[in-house]
Amino acid sequence: MATQEIYIRTESETEARGPYNHEQLVSLAETGGITPETLIYDATTEQWVALSSSPELMAVAFPEKKKLVLKAKEIKTLNRSDENMKAITVDDMLAAAEGRTSETADKRDPEIAMARAAKIGMWAAILTLVVSAAGEILPGTDALMSMDPAKIIVQPLVILGTVDVVLAVLLGLGMTSLYPLVRFRAMLGLGIVGFMCYVQGLHVPLIEVAIGSVGLYLCTVIVSLLPILIVAAAGVIGMGMLGWTFISQ
Repeated sequence: MATQEIYIRTESETEARGPYNHEQLVSLAETGGITPETLIYDATTEQWVALSSSPELMAVAFPEKKKLVLKAKEIKTLNRSDENMKAITVDDMLAAAEGRTSETADKRDPEIAMARAAKIGMWAAILTLVVSAAGEILPGTDALMSMDPAKIIVQPLVILGTVDVVLAVLLGLGMTSLYPLVRFRAMLGLGIVGFMCYVQGLHVPLIEVAIGSVGLYLCTVIVSLLPILIVAAAGVIGMGMLGWTFISQ
């Protein structure tokens, strides 16, 4: 059959086409030039017969295509739950986005960490100012309640404490644009209270006001998490110990 010459025609044609070999027959089948109903000349019977009557030529022109079959056990669907897989929650997604998981720790957005540190610094500054105001105002409550300018003016710590309260309230309202004023207050308090402690020979309060003032100042500057926690603790503890020293006198 390898050297067989094949002639073809349709029922409506009177003239044959060919001869064709097997390769040409395959090309005709692929382009639609022949169908199983196309007539071929059978030299043995000297008759025109349908191509479908010759299994050998059908196998050449129209070979059966193997179908791709997937075994059921090899198919996995995305919707099938895995008993060993933990369900993903909203908190898990937020943690991944913020770089708080082991898989995303190296992809943490630095701006998120800076924003968190800045927020801690703001609340630490507020707490430091409140603690400082308590230690400055409580010893001079009588002068403040009298509303007598002459008595208030001789109590500079009462005035400083009032400023601290105002700044704490404004910061609590989110007015971080006042940070330069808070820094000025930190250095002014260090100068005034530090000078008073130095003149009176109060070395421990001098150290306390220095620690508290520096902590307050740095709370408005640092935007790194670990350093802000250190300076926040310094500001609150320093001003708290200073306030206790003033109240207990």
